[in-house]
Amino acid sequence: MIRRAKISEIPDILSITRLCALKMEQNGIYQWNEHYPSKAAFLKDVEREELYVIEENGSVLGTIVVSTFMDEEYRPIQWLMPNGNSTYIHRLSVHPEHQGKGLAQQLMDFAEDYSKKNHFVSVRLDTFSQNHRNQRFYEQRGYQKLGDIFFPKQSEHPFHCYELVL
Repeated sequence: MIRRAKISEIPDILSITRLCALKMEQNGIYQWNEHYPSKAAFLKDVEREELYVIEENGSVLGTIVVSTFMDEEYRPIQWLMPNGNSTYIHRLSVHPEHQGKGLAQQLMDFAEDYSKKNHFVSVRLDTFSQNHRNQRFYEQRGYQKLGDIFFPKQSEHPFHCYELVL
């Protein structure tokens, strides 16, 4: 089941994202670190009612943020659709023990369906340039790579921006 996250679940969510960061590091992908994702980011997500979890038998297995807020870093990108009516995906994660079971697909299906039902024109996101698995994941879903942005606290490598026109 996918539902809005509760503040009380943030410790579990941070545990999941830390485990995901460790797994990525084991694969040579230095995408998440001690700066990101942060407790402060998840608290803001909950306050905005934009953080969702996928749960099974009362346990949180993964997360996704579906936001209407456009980060400043995205401004230079030449998006396919005009700014102002898109959703932004952030902090998609699935506990490493549950990866490969289609949960990320379910979370993305949820985000895209939510965006369609609420009359948004596109879904936007970024993914780490060194994470080729994620790039394939989004490209197979029909997302188009548009340009690069940088998050210096996370990596010297760029993050690719993608958009799916609904």
